[in-house]
Amino acid sequence: MATPRDAEIRKDVQTYYGQVLKKSADFQTNACVTAARPVPQHIREALQNVHEEVSLRYYGCGLVIPECLENCWILDLGSGSGRDCYALSQLVGEKGHVTGIDMTEGQVEVANKYIEYHMEKYGFQAPNVTFIHGYIEKLEEAGIKNESYDIVISNCAINLVPDKQQVLQEVYRVLKYGGELYFSDVYASLELPEEIRTHKVLWGECLGGALYWKDLSILAKKVGFCPPRLVTANFITVQNKELENVIGDCRFVSATFRLFKLPKTGPTQKCQVIYNGGIRGHEKELIFDANFTFKKDEVVEVDEETVAILKNSRFAQDFLIGPDGEKFPTCGAYTALEVKMMVGRHHRFNGHEFEQTPGDSEGQGSLACYSSWDHKESDMTE
Repeated sequence: MATPRDAEIRKDVQTYYGQVLKKSADFQTNACVTAARPVPQHIREALQNVHEEVSLRYYGCGLVIPECLENCWILDLGSGSGRDCYALSQLVGEKGHVTGIDMTEGQVEVANKYIEYHMEKYGFQAPNVTFIHGYIEKLEEAGIKNESYDIVISNCAINLVPDKQQVLQEVYRVLKYGGELYFSDVYASLELPEEIRTHKVLWGECLGGALYWKDLSILAKKVGFCPPRLVTANFITVQNKELENVIGDCRFVSATFRLFKLPKTGPTQKCQVIYNGGIRGHEKELIFDANFTFKKDEVVEVDEETVAILKNSRFAQDFLIGPDGEKFPTCGAYTALEVKMMVGRHHRFNGHEFEQTPGDSEGQGSLACYSSWDHKESDMTE
């Protein structure tokens, strides 16, 4: 339940983003400076297509555009002037849809002003983007239905809300199973003292409401998400002596995480996977998070949780996933690509699966390779 203090914070943030800030350069910290990470060409082009006024009013703390977006329905929490929404609306295509929600009326007005401009630029028959004036912790009040989105993104907005758990609960509600919260936000090295938590400028600068970094995992688990997966993180610097004195020994980072909502299925086991290179802009490799980079056609062993995510999310079509607890066939010196071809061409014989080795179109090759997947040559006899 919202408290009088929550209402006061909301009003202060609306004033800061609606009246004090006019452009990104007005910030007094680098909390809202995009992390330096290679951006695929098609995303750079999509960002370049966004109207100049929309881009100038962009206050995010990272580039929150995940991979594998075609035809997806995406919700942007704290969409501001709509920069990310407009880039995403081009990337999801006409069959996808992007909704932006923001509590600052002036920002929503800027975003709505350029819908026709962007749809005409993209050559779309009808708008595939909508902007709502509302609160990210009250998505139901804004008319956003259960399990209606594939992806929810947020660019340095969750820290501006006092009740982070309520935000995550609402995100969990509106995500489809297999869906993802992909978000950039600010985290603190310690529990923030009252002096920081009540400082109006620090709230506006995304520091006063920063979550203690250990609490994200606790909240995610409580709500039902898989454990947070770190993508990138960068230390935040403060260019204001007065603010430095208030902050003291506390340190802040801007970090991007991904949280997945998975169906309640039985336990999985670790196994091997092969990325097929089918995601636009990531044809050679997919940097999934700080722990996993999948190179095209390369066998990678992954843990149980990662297996569950790849199996149940939009990434399933881009991975060949081996049997639970097993390894891909390795007889001979086959490459990952050859293994992929073998697995893709398996057959059944007298109730058993078997595999023809490469070049064995006449059926005279060895069946031995498939023996590592639950079947032995001795089992393949009539």
